[in-house]
Amino acid sequence: MLSIGKTTVGRALAVLGSSLALLTTFATGNASAHGAVSDPPSRHYGCYQRWASNWQSPEMATQDPMCHQAWQADPSAMWNWNGLLRDGVGGNHQAAVPDGQLCSGGMTQNGRYAALDTPGPWKTVDRPNRFRLNLLDQSSHGADYIRVYVTKQGFDPTRQRLRWSDLELVTQTGRMPTGTTTTVDVNAPGRTGHHVVYTVWQASHLDQAYYFCSDVKFTG
Repeated sequence: MLSIGKTTVGRALAVLGSSLALLTTFATGNASAHGAVSDPPSRHYGCYQRWASNWQSPEMATQDPMCHQAWQADPSAMWNWNGLLRDGVGGNHQAAVPDGQLCSGGMTQNGRYAALDTPGPWKTVDRPNRFRLNLLDQSSHGADYIRVYVTKQGFDPTRQRLRWSDLELVTQTGRMPTGTTTTVDVNAPGRTGHHVVYTVWQASHLDQAYYFCSDVKFTG
């Protein structure tokens, strides 16, 4: 008969318990959360897409170190990729979201998304200076407006925390109807290399604002 030590069983139960807890968080999070920028992927959405099926893999530490530190800091932030929001901002985004905390939405949800503010070699996707941004709106809330900012040339996402003064507003929409995917055309001329695309989505159903950092490599 095969003998399994108590330590092995204990570890297996601990992993199972952790996984069930995270799945519960994800399930309950969907009830009150709504979406994210899916292309170019926001930091937390990209980490979820790449690693949700293998989030405990040791390979993440070397293959995707920024996602690794984010998963280690708070796995529920990745499972709840659609919940990075603040209520009752009233359009005063710069007051609600201080410098250095833009990617976490001003440490919203009790700092759940704090790891997204960490500078480092976040994975990028290649884009020309004119590109199309896709917002995944799971609950079809629409938008009062969507603002898209891009970091100025010379900003270094691998070393610097993002500040409002590092950004240039390049696109703002008007009111947009409901739909599961909303598309915004973006033009960010004069930029090359690694930049952050920062999106503010003011949803239509409530005074509810979402904040997303996406990492791109502009190819000209």
